Amino acid sequence: MTSNSATSTKKCPLEGIKVLDLGQIYNGPYAGFLLAHAGADVVKVEPLSGEVLRERGGGEVPLSFAMLNTNKRGITINLKESKGKELLLELAGEADVLLENFAPGAMDRLDLGIDLFLEKNPRLIYASGSGYGLTGPKRDNLAMDLTVQAVSGMMSINGLENGPPMKAGAAVCDFVGGVHLYAGIVTALYEREVTGVGGVVEVAMQEAIYPVLTSNIASLHRNKWKQPLRRGNKHPTRGSAPYNVYEANDGHIAIICVKEDHWFSLLRLLNREDLIVDKRFATQALRALNEDAVDELVENWTKTKTKEEAVKLLAKNKIPAAPVRNLEEVTRDEHMHERGMLRYVTHPIMGEIVLPTSPIRHHGSTTRELNLEPHLGQHTTEVLSDWLKMSKDAIAELRGFNAIH
Repeated sequence: MTSNSATSTKKCPLEGIKVLDLGQIYNGPYAGFLLAHAGADVVKVEPLSGEVLRERGGGEVPLSFAMLNTNKRGITINLKESKGKELLLELAGEADVLLENFAPGAMDRLDLGIDLFLEKNPRLIYASGSGYGLTGPKRDNLAMDLTVQAVSGMMSINGLENGPPMKAGAAVCDFVGGVHLYAGIVTALYEREVTGVGGVVEVAMQEAIYPVLTSNIASLHRNKWKQPLRRGNKHPTRGSAPYNVYEANDGHIAIICVKEDHWFSLLRLLNREDLIVDKRFATQALRALNEDAVDELVENWTKTKTKEEAVKLLAKNKIPAAPVRNLEEVTRDEHMHERGMLRYVTHPIMGEIVLPTSPIRHHGSTTRELNLEPHLGQHTTEVLSDWLKMSKDAIAELRGFNAIH
């Protein structure tokens, strides 16, 4: 494993912070992941049957679960049993943060409402991630990444001009929501340092994804608040050209010219300096108006090159470009492995895999080891002893009540 080259001289920024992570699937667990990799003691709380994402492994640990739950400890609690509910409240009394991304009202139906936790621990940060928020007329609508992409407007701007609406290939709403939830938690921890009390922080995925659509909303405004056509890989507001994905003889390349210098350099590279005085391409706006001619010009050149050849030439001439890589290529990215973002790990079930660390870098902080995701209930005894100073007999009694594994 390759560590950050910066000298480690200080502790991780969230060391000493205790977190109860009741997250499931992607949204909540990713917020917990970021907290864990910032040094917090994150305890993943699962039902006795395990978090739902485990089920996607076909009897084994799915890689997605492993990716989102490194550096966490894992316990099980049966929240349908009174002893389990009491145990969670006791743990919350020792915690700094409790995070969850259940449907609004789910904790209330378990008789574990927010007020109960804050009464138990006034310094607790209760963090909730949801599709549409804890309030409002749509709060109870079922929310998954796919449905939030649909209702947020994201699908309406994805896809080819004459094709149907299309989702993004990645679970962007879940993860953008998770990043905002992490930011909200850290902000609330800072506020607690000032006020001495905790409180509630919540993030709705629909609201978190809205700013991502900034350029598209701007296009809507320019179009007199009428929905613009989908643009595929072209510039969403028809404001720039070249701005597209172009065919190479072994794949595709993304190229964008946002400055005049980029355009002039591209023309020199293509041996078409004669077009510098072509009135169709005199300005960025005119090039965008004539984007089909620009795209044809560029692709006639890229088709004669491999991705690597073209990107090297474009980079040498300081033209923004990148190869369109598949996931296999990305997991082998030397740059991200060198920085420690990606690490090769030998997993006891999956063998050699690639796992991510946090993209947030705190220079000078201790470089943490990458601990694999916990087995179901792996640290139950350890955490109860550590956080609550609970005896072996008391832990055994809880097992007798089916409150824990």
